[in-house]
Amino acid sequence: MTLRRLFWVVLVALSSLAARAFAEPLAREIRCIGITVSDLERSADFYLRVLDFERQGEIVEAEGSAFEALTGVFAAHARSARLRLGSECLELTEYLAPRGRTIPEDARSNDRSFQHAALVVSDMDAAYARLRAARVEHASSSPQRLPDWNPDAGGIRAFYFKDPDRHVLEVLQFPGGKGDARWQRKDALFLGIDHTAIVVRDTDASLRFYQGRLGLRLAGTSENQGPEQEHLNGVFGAHLRITTLRARQGPGIELLEYLFPRDGRPYPEGERANDLVHWQTAIAVDPRPARAHLARDPDGHALLFTDDTKIAEAVR
Repeated sequence: MTLRRLFWVVLVALSSLAARAFAEPLAREIRCIGITVSDLERSADFYLRVLDFERQGEIVEAEGSAFEALTGVFAAHARSARLRLGSECLELTEYLAPRGRTIPEDARSNDRSFQHAALVVSDMDAAYARLRAARVEHASSSPQRLPDWNPDAGGIRAFYFKDPDRHVLEVLQFPGGKGDARWQRKDALFLGIDHTAIVVRDTDASLRFYQGRLGLRLAGTSENQGPEQEHLNGVFGAHLRITTLRARQGPGIELLEYLFPRDGRPYPEGERANDLVHWQTAIAVDPRPARAHLARDPDGHALLFTDDTKIAEAVR
């Protein structure tokens, strides 16, 4: 091969790689996990008072054509509060107009609309006592210790409960040697958000999206079953394939595929950002988008692609 021909082969290859990089943005960081709520003051009080979150900035109101385009909700008028726990943040959004649908009473943990945020605690017994005192709705029967036969999850203690709008949250305590080193701190009860979990129909299809297209790295896998898992998820016979993905920074995204039972319902048809079932995970990507935009993963879960500063610009 002549030097001239080699030059053009290399140039074409580099151009192809560059085009792919711009066509398929890569995740730099998982940022705020967003939840749509019915009463912003009530929800903020719950997260601040019961779960030790802290306010981050002022309440922001949003309306207008840019916000309608972002959310896909005509005549949308909303207000949001950003809360922080440790290094992670949660964004609560109440739609003043139009009001969306409530979470179905018969929603189950294996429905593909399921999403939760996992809050790490330093003392499960103390956390559970506080939640009981706050009279939270249980989604698990009680805190569960995952069995030692499972090398990836053994010794972890976990409990599912619901916030005032019936969004599912998890508290979990890592034993020594599992999870990030910062989760072994004892100077606070609620330490931060380890991950957000979503139910998926097909892990491999989700990996092609999150790992293959967004560039998230594989951080852990496990297969969980048995009475502890059943009581944790509130699903009889629960048998899950669990896959954790992470960006360079921020909480992980945990894929939950129910190998059994496989009767979970698909993501609600026509779901919109003002429905209370709506969660959205903010992801900072490269190349940086010109403006924030919402997209959906293969199962319908909402992702907000942003460079962070663009969120504020998009909702003004």
